[in-house]
Amino acid sequence: MKSSLSQDRIAAAHIMVVGCGALGNEVLKNLVLMGVQHIIAVDFDVVEMGNLTRSVLFTKTDATTHRRKVDVVAERLKALNPDVQVETVCGDITYDVGLGLVRQMDVVIGCVDSRWARFVINRLCMRAGKPWVDGGIDGLEGTARVFVPGKNCYACSLGPEGLKDLARRMPCSGIIRRQEQAGSAPTTSIVASVIGAVQVQEALKLLHPEELEVGSLTSLCGRMFYYDGEHLSVRVADFTAYDEDCPEHDRWEPIGHTSLTVQTTVKEALAQLVGELGADDVAFHLTNDCYVDYVSERANDQRTTVMLPGREVETFVEQDARLRGVPLSGLYQHEYRRIDRTFPYPELTLDQLGIPRHDVLHVEADGKDFYLEMKER
Repeated sequence: MKSSLSQDRIAAAHIMVVGCGALGNEVLKNLVLMGVQHIIAVDFDVVEMGNLTRSVLFTKTDATTHRRKVDVVAERLKALNPDVQVETVCGDITYDVGLGLVRQMDVVIGCVDSRWARFVINRLCMRAGKPWVDGGIDGLEGTARVFVPGKNCYACSLGPEGLKDLARRMPCSGIIRRQEQAGSAPTTSIVASVIGAVQVQEALKLLHPEELEVGSLTSLCGRMFYYDGEHLSVRVADFTAYDEDCPEHDRWEPIGHTSLTVQTTVKEALAQLVGELGADDVAFHLTNDCYVDYVSERANDQRTTVMLPGREVETFVEQDARLRGVPLSGLYQHEYRRIDRTFPYPELTLDQLGIPRHDVLHVEADGKDFYLEMKER
């Protein structure tokens, strides 16, 4: 039987894979074997020994030398197909992936292990108007779902308990250690293979909207694929959630362009935006993270100022000898989410504010909202 999939469309597709663990390994391997030639791999972690029993692209040497997962998968994918182009982002999907990068994708595939990471992927894809495929695995069970703007939304599928659990984040290594302590086998390569295959299958279908429209292909959008390896059962259940009032459906459009880069200073950025937009009063919003300055007063009357994106302060406090042992509650905090001419640190770059490269800035100019994609460099 002739396949409804076009090899030319597959080869030309741009696909982002978020998460390079057990599931991400299978997804990336399958994408390359299917002929996808443009891939972006996102992960902030390094290879550990616990990854080796379920991740086809990692070796013992990778684990003992603590190589970054994105570097390893890029190398191994090139070995499978020297023509594949693999771009890597060693960072967190929440803070390090610009919306401009997501806008370049045809599909995003999520291979993550927390509700929060899924929530962030969903938010980015909704803003960019891009579909994404979610996968989840645990032991011998796994699920796959498809989310398409205007049809199905991950945020809308979360119940009250899911919303409470959003902030909980545990990497694969933490999950593995927890399961080992309980005496149970962690996630297996078997279920990763099954779910990863379904995710790639669904991603490739999304490259064929005409075939989906006429019914020669059928998508998982609005449904959930569930695999139970313990009892050898597979089922597909209806799973549509789309609340018209959900704030996560906020589509950022139209998106224009600006000459700003992450190396531009705040002072330069505000001046350039005034010129580009022909406005008198300009500000831009930090949508991924706040920027904070903290002042600590120690017993010896020394004052230490900490100026960092909010997520980095706790790590800084632990590592800085002057502040080690000081709880965050012992710091005087100012938080900034709206950056305008009153911002007290105009010489900071956009990168130092925590804005990722190739992001889309939400700009407020003379009371009107603009969305401007920054230059990559």
